[in-house]
Amino acid sequence: MVHTHQQLLSAIAFTVAKFCSAEATAADPDVLAAIQALAESYRTLSSGIVYEKPPVIPVQKELYNALSTFLTETKQQGQSSFGAFKDSEVFHLLVFLFRMGLTRSNGRPRSRRFIGFLRGQFPGAQELKKEESRIIVP
Repeated sequence: MVHTHQQLLSAIAFTVAKFCSAEATAADPDVLAAIQALAESYRTLSSGIVYEKPPVIPVQKELYNALSTFLTETKQQGQSSFGAFKDSEVFHLLVFLFRMGLTRSNGRPRSRRFIGFLRGQFPGAQELKKEESRIIVP
């Protein structure tokens, strides 16, 4: 599953990394909670039931909405680079990303190890570049 939709998985991971670059307060637990909630939504959607339960915490909810919007737009546009995909396949990709996040995160509440890992997967992306320090060192 991961090998057949590798580009879509990369695009989802890039969306997470781009969101976290713009939102300085996002931490690994926020990312994992948003991915888990979206995976649960896609699990119910693949069974034919439309049921969403977005996270309550604002950062998690914003990431959930960003990912949901990205996946909806990608599916509606029918982009040929990602190919056609089903809701059940998106569910499996989100579960894979969630499990990868569990192994990459150290479990601390403000940890950003998984986010750093995701940013490291896209070294040439200008959207993910860190802002230069404003401290002037002599």
